[in-house]
Amino acid sequence: MSRTYQALYRKWRPQTFDEVVGQEHITETLKNQVKTGRLSHAYLFIGTRGTGKTTCARILARAVNCEHPVDGNPCGQCPSCRGILDGSILDVVELDAASNNGVDNVRALRDEAVFSPTVVKKRVYIIDEVHMLSMAAFNALLKILEEPPAHLMFILATTELHKVPATILSRCQRHSFRRIGSERIAAYLEKIAAAEGFGLQHEAAGLIARLAEGGVRDALSLLDQCSGRETIDVNAVYTAMGLAGKRRIAELLDCVLHRDTTRALQTFSALWMDGKDPAALLGELGGLLRDVLMLKVAPRAAPELLSGGYDDATLQALCARMTTEELLYAMSTLQSAQESLRTAGNPRTAAELCLVTLCAGAQEDSTAALRARLSRVEEALKNGAAIQTAEAQPVSSPAPSLHLVETPPEPQGEEEPPFIPEEEPRPASPEPEPEDELDAEQFREEQPEDALYERAPEPAPPPAPAPEEALWPAVKKAVFSRLGRDIRSYLDDETKVFGRRDGEVFRLEVQPGFAYGRFNKPEVVEAFTAALESVTGRTERVLLSEMREEKRQTRSIDELRGFPEVRFINEKT
Repeated sequence: MSRTYQALYRKWRPQTFDEVVGQEHITETLKNQVKTGRLSHAYLFIGTRGTGKTTCARILARAVNCEHPVDGNPCGQCPSCRGILDGSILDVVELDAASNNGVDNVRALRDEAVFSPTVVKKRVYIIDEVHMLSMAAFNALLKILEEPPAHLMFILATTELHKVPATILSRCQRHSFRRIGSERIAAYLEKIAAAEGFGLQHEAAGLIARLAEGGVRDALSLLDQCSGRETIDVNAVYTAMGLAGKRRIAELLDCVLHRDTTRALQTFSALWMDGKDPAALLGELGGLLRDVLMLKVAPRAAPELLSGGYDDATLQALCARMTTEELLYAMSTLQSAQESLRTAGNPRTAAELCLVTLCAGAQEDSTAALRARLSRVEEALKNGAAIQTAEAQPVSSPAPSLHLVETPPEPQGEEEPPFIPEEEPRPASPEPEPEDELDAEQFREEQPEDALYERAPEPAPPPAPAPEEALWPAVKKAVFSRLGRDIRSYLDDETKVFGRRDGEVFRLEVQPGFAYGRFNKPEVVEAFTAALESVTGRTERVLLSEMREEKRQTRSIDELRGFPEVRFINEKT
């Protein structure tokens, strides 16, 4: 009869503190407490999934009840250790707070916890995912957790510390479990693969370790999923996980950089037909952009920060073609698309819309998109390009598109001296003949009266600023302290909000969309009305309206005129 197969993460679950991987800062502390007998009545284990919280809780429950502990570890041979392992000793109880989160469950636990253990020395309650308890259940647990009997011990485990009340935290000894490094997990996987007889390659072990994101349990589950092949290589991992290969993800990003929407959608369609998940595909593309960003902003620390999934040549080539602002915009777009995939009715359509947006470039009016476009202009100027625009257009027309024209390189080698034409000799001017001296009266008679009293023209005084021009800055200054932080940031950008007097009302023009929704509130309009009254000394009506597209385009062109490197064709300098 064949033996029932057991999952790797259950089969290789550590049985002692020494077998726990990557949490020595916690296991050493717990071992010393077991050896010295200085045990706490309540422990709180914090950490991400698969880092060893429940495993250490079970080991600690056996260690405090072990009849012959070995250097703080449970021996695993005494009746107490064997009984706790097989579940025959009922004094060690493990609860799942996700399914036992009511106040009645905690009250039942509290009523039976006062009884002394029947077989072992301590009654231990392990409550996993304790943050799922209701507030009433936490309150019911609070009293016995504060003053428990001497035979009682609580071990709480959670992945979301912020959901645990402070009154519970102050009564527990906290231990934080860290994410485990990829190299440590890869070495552990190779050890288990050798014991199980798997043909695991080193590169595949590193890939599985990176996909596990610091959790040993996730890494063992991935290895178990790939164990059906005789040789577990990188392609086998990608096939088993439904992930796209590194080369095809790099090709997809190359299509985005070339603004080739057709080829990008064709590549995505091919990956879709191969069974690749859209969310995983966007996640891999985001991982590639993250590596490129790390190489861009921290080139010296890149070996420690990179995921290791892509070769240096590929990352260097992509890094040279993208600016930091473009990377930030692309990653922000990907994250928004990944969030929308959770609620999207058609994940494929959502992923395709994300690719179309990336191929179109930063064309929207958001701050990130504007920074991405300006960074590309600055990069072109830095490389010796001149910016030219189409003919000057009226205000109502769309903004002129920018064209980058590279300046021709200077000729190399010896340069010929510039040609300077020789000047023809000029005839010497005859010396002026001496004139008779005139007295003052004769000079006055011969000169016209206007020439005698001609004065230098006085410079015209600078025009005083019109009251209308100074009105909006004064209103902004007066209203600043009356608004919240989320609205103050819009006042510095006249392409988002601008105020002017329009007949009998003061018109407040706001950018359509999200910004308009922020300003379209009664309290905001009242704040502007009060500020306008403090400036003008009279009560005026404030009218909110959406800003026209021409206003924002004109403002962008005026900002470009502030750069000395930018020149407009057919415009007087």
